[in-house]
Formats: sequence, structure tokens, C-alpha cells
Amino acid sequence: MKPTPEHNERIAKMSFASVYPHYVTKVEKKGRTKEELHQVIEWLTGFNKQKLQELIEEKVTFEAFFAQAKLNPNAPLITGVICGYRIEEIDNLLTRQARYLDKLVDELARGRKMEKILRAG
Repeated sequence: MKPTPEHNERIAKMSFASVYPHYVTKVEKKGRTKEELHQVIEWLTGFNKQKLQELIEEKVTFEAFFAQAKLNPNAPLITGVICGYRIEEIDNLLTRQARYLDKLVDELARGRKMEKILRAG
């Protein structure tokens, strides 16, 4: 399945603050912590807890969120299927970055070891 231009646009305009509580709920329901979630987000984006909170309060879009991120050089190692899309086949950079984040949150919630999630080897 390939994302449509409309799908890409919807992700770009979606606010990170609207999705973040769902990430927290998803990982906490599975026995993981908000701190672990922040560790995963920081690994991918470079945003520490304070910067993340600022972005949430500013209600930035995913487009602005990833425009400010310093993506981890190992992010392309995040592969597989999330929400019906094969990450490595997504052409739109922003959509691929958003799916990277979705995949990391999913792996965290599924109980994967942190060093595997953070692509440490």
C-alpha cells in the first residue's frame, strides 16, 4: 500500500500534541513508561524532555516537528510494516519519518528490548 498525496498532507498538518497522548496511553497500557517513550522520541529526533514539552504546548504540526528534528542517522534501519505501509517504501520523507516514530512506539509497547528499539545492534 502506498500513501496517497492526501494521506501525506493529513500527516503533515496533524498536530503532534494531538497524537502524543495516544503514544503515552499505548505504551503505559503495555507496562512501559513515559520516560521510555521520551527516550525513544529523543533517540529519533534529538528532542529532550523540555524541548518535547515546548513542541507539545506550541501544538506544532508533524511537518514543523520533523523540520526541527535532528533525525538519528540510524533511523533508516527502522523497517517493516506499520499501519499497513512498508516504511522503507514510503516515498514522502515526512510520512516516512512519522511512520518511523509510530514503529518505535509500537515496538516499545510490544515489549521489545530498548537496545533493539534504538537500533544499537
